[in-house]
Amino acid sequence: MWIKICGNTTLEDVLLAADAGADAAGFVFASSPRRVTAGQIADMMPEAPLDLTQIGVFNTQDFDEIAFALRTAGLHGVQLHGQLDFSLADRLRREFGPRFFLIQTLHWDIGGDPARAEERLRNELRAIARHSDIDAALLDARTATASGGTGKTFDWNHAKEILSAEAGPMRIIVAGGLHPGNVREAILTLRPWGVDVASGVEYAPGKKHPQIVKDFVRNARVAFREIEKPVMGPVEAGPV
Repeated sequence: MWIKICGNTTLEDVLLAADAGADAAGFVFASSPRRVTAGQIADMMPEAPLDLTQIGVFNTQDFDEIAFALRTAGLHGVQLHGQLDFSLADRLRREFGPRFFLIQTLHWDIGGDPARAEERLRNELRAIARHSDIDAALLDARTATASGGTGKTFDWNHAKEILSAEAGPMRIIVAGGLHPGNVREAILTLRPWGVDVASGVEYAPGKKHPQIVKDFVRNARVAFREIEKPVMGPVEAGPV
């Protein structure tokens, strides 16, 4: 079981995620009301708990831009939110080594043709299953105007069928519209390796609500215990 609180903008929120029992904190470098800079994160890192995995979220395919931000901020891993690009994953793995945690976001287009969304997801899961440089796939909702942080869920039951057929032992992280009230249902339906939340634990964009964060982590932990799913070992990551 793995829980990431994403879209953090302050050290206080990073410490809140850790105190609530989350496994990871995410920082958005893409255009977003939650956007931060590498310098801001570097200032936070000395005070951040050592056992909290720090993940940078990028929507760019520019290796140099990503690598510079990762080194400056001292992050443990990356979440690639743009188009599936195995050459980029290869370069990041070679540059940052085997302990670097690499997540690839896959999108469920909730505003488009369901058949096309299904076909795309199936093809991308099959491709990732053959690619050892990617540690986990994160499934998020996408709309016509936003590729993440939408606060909207996708069709979990339909996605369950696809994941059961295509994901195999792959680490799957579920995102998209999660909050304390529905994270249990999402976990029981999809049986993922992890969950990811941003807007669902906020009182304003980029501002985490302490009680909601705690409720989310608690409810997710309870649901993970319910499914009693054997999972792969914990991520061992260190600053790059």
